[in-house]
Amino acid sequence: MSSFFSEPYILRRQFSLGRLGRKLGSVLGIALVALVVHWFQGTSDSTSPDVPATADRAGSTQTSTGGTGRANANSPVPTASRSVASPNDSPVPPGRTVLTGTVTKVADGDTVTLRVNGKSQRVRLDSIDAPETNHGAQEPGQPFAEAAQRHLEKMVGGKTVTAQCYEPDQFSRELCALILPDGTSVNRAQVAAGYAWAYTASRGDYLTDKAMRGIQDQARRARVGLWVQDGAVEPWKWRYECWRNQRCGSK
Repeated sequence: MSSFFSEPYILRRQFSLGRLGRKLGSVLGIALVALVVHWFQGTSDSTSPDVPATADRAGSTQTSTGGTGRANANSPVPTASRSVASPNDSPVPPGRTVLTGTVTKVADGDTVTLRVNGKSQRVRLDSIDAPETNHGAQEPGQPFAEAAQRHLEKMVGGKTVTAQCYEPDQFSRELCALILPDGTSVNRAQVAAGYAWAYTASRGDYLTDKAMRGIQDQARRARVGLWVQDGAVEPWKWRYECWRNQRCGSK
């Protein structure tokens, strides 16, 4: 029997301890690598930038919300809003001065006379231009001029209205938006019914109320009032071509 310190025992002991050391080293090495990988991943997650916008299947856009949340994938897709112009869709632009009076006369489809504090004030409806009435052989009227006058008379004749006035014109008439007691814009109502144009002459210099364009488009599509006729001529073109240059033609 060999002694405790015999050479074969020592060799066997060294061999056993070396093998054990290699196994422990392998385990510790794997654990250390796993720890380093875990630490690296945690650092990368904490410093990663916000998620960029991406398109979902419906074409909507989802973005990160400043790191506090993300857009719900089930949220409805936003769509562009489409507004249909009508006389009361949006507020009428406020006037420089405000008058309250009773309509005593309707001269045509865009001009009335108000009785204000015992005095007469001529008012030209702002942002619109109604068909011209007959002013004699040299200045004939347009189709639908009388119908436009009657429509305006029915709306405001003898009624008390509020006039939001912007400025006087060259004929000393106040350019105003007439408002009925129920809030209806008379100016817009004339255009909506097809009895006046949006006054878009001179690149819109006379168009204080920008809603008029949409209201006119709606009336044209519906073919109401003067829009039942083909080739309707704007009053400002009629005044220039027919009255000034005497080129009225068949229109």
